Amino acid sequence: MLFSQLPDDVLYHILSYLDYRSLSRLSQVCKSTYHFINRDVVWRRVAKDFLNTGITRNGTDIYGHIPLKKRVKTAQNWYDGVCRRTTPLKWKTKLLPWLQLDGDVLFLSQAADVETYYLRHDTRKLHRNPSEVYSGHKGDVCRFVLTDSHLVSGGSDGKILVHSRGRGRGMSMELSGHNQEVNCLDSKNGLIISGSRDQTTRIWTLSSTCPRDTIPMYDRVWSVAISPALSSFATGTACCENFSPLRIWDVERSECLCILGSQFRLGAGVLDMVFESPFQLLTCGYDTFIRLWDLRLNPRKCVKEWEEPHDSSLYCIQTDGNHMIASGSSYYGVVRLWDKRQSECLQVCTVYPPRGRNDTCRQVENTIL
Repeated sequence: MLFSQLPDDVLYHILSYLDYRSLSRLSQVCKSTYHFINRDVVWRRVAKDFLNTGITRNGTDIYGHIPLKKRVKTAQNWYDGVCRRTTPLKWKTKLLPWLQLDGDVLFLSQAADVETYYLRHDTRKLHRNPSEVYSGHKGDVCRFVLTDSHLVSGGSDGKILVHSRGRGRGMSMELSGHNQEVNCLDSKNGLIISGSRDQTTRIWTLSSTCPRDTIPMYDRVWSVAISPALSSFATGTACCENFSPLRIWDVERSECLCILGSQFRLGAGVLDMVFESPFQLLTCGYDTFIRLWDLRLNPRKCVKEWEEPHDSSLYCIQTDGNHMIASGSSYYGVVRLWDKRQSECLQVCTVYPPRGRNDTCRQVENTIL
């Protein structure tokens, strides 16, 4: 009996003993084995080692539409540092914007506006002209965040604007309350948390233009993040006072639940943070480290960290919810890609060609991945 004539359950059992390299080589034998081995059921066991079955820590599969074989290949390429580079859009100005990709639409800030650019499927590049412009600030946009129905932006004018997304959108809603620029904000499920240079954190809801609560921080607030469970949020300050810059707060009572870390140097402010799950938090800042905090432990502590090789401040981080971390630093506009299973940097991308430190150092502060 030929190999391809064996019953499916026997073939599945035989293939379960092969690793990803052997499966890939076997799929090149002929068309029939190629189509059979490309089935997700064949790669499910292998995918557990690479992708945790593709399920993120909050229980959702963000890549469910992509075949498991392709996902395993991409994950192994990440691990080996084999990554493709493309340039979807260029700017002649030296200003690096805040960026956020939503499907095939790129949102980016340009001075006081937030513009949207659609991806061209034929060339995999972005349209040159923006399709929509969200405006209203009297100063630069310091940070913005997307929800399913709104775009929320904070500006150097101290205002927070809530825009309805989509064509035919109505007027934006203005939330006033901060006396200085809004350095950071986050929004989930109608809840908005903002932090400002005026040393306060404010809690807002979409049903009112007045803050629901104001928390004095006694230090400049550089970063905030709402937990996926929506019951708590984290704040990061400039660390100019004699207390830890990282704190977890209760949303309903506006009370501090815990303080993270005690070994921060004076001035080691936390510039960006992101929740991977209700109990895992990634942070970065002036002390050049990316840190992973486990909030289930008592006391809560850092369980892993990655150091910027050039000893540069880290202004922003992003994660895919699985193994990949991207960080933006102040060193010549360098973006680093990390695999959490490794201690060394996976790949380096330079946003600008080096023209001297002063040309790019201050601009990267306004960049998010």
